[in-house]
Amino acid sequence: MTTLYDVPAEALIDALAEDLADRIEEPDWAEFAATGVEAELPPEQDDFWETRAASLLRKVAVDGPVGVERLSTQYGGSKNGSNRYRVAPDKRVDGSKKIIRTILQQLEEEDLIETAEGEGRRVTADGQSLLDETAEEVMEDLDRPELEKYA
Repeated sequence: MTTLYDVPAEALIDALAEDLADRIEEPDWAEFAATGVEAELPPEQDDFWETRAASLLRKVAVDGPVGVERLSTQYGGSKNGSNRYRVAPDKRVDGSKKIIRTILQQLEEEDLIETAEGEGRRVTADGQSLLDETAEEVMEDLDRPELEKYA
């Protein structure tokens, strides 16, 4: 049986984003929101919301139980990174907790993740089966013979 660990993360996230496009809906404010204080503009990607949701679902499955604070650290960046004439080094900043929290709530409504009291969020059995089924489909679509032995 193929699991989410057996396929490349990027391919799994792309396939999950297609599945989640029908299940979750981007809020109206999302087209105006930047992904963190390091970003000046909102994302230009058309399917940003679904892609971030798929990425968060995979991240919760791999690292869970995990909270919003730790996830925002992982989705952060560096501030003042584009100005090379500054003397002070870049500062590490967190990603948008509002975006992460909203997506996690949507994934909870779809029963893909659940809140573990005092620990953060973890994947449910339905979420794990969605991840494994999608990983199986991705493995079949991959044209990489070195990965076939894991299928």
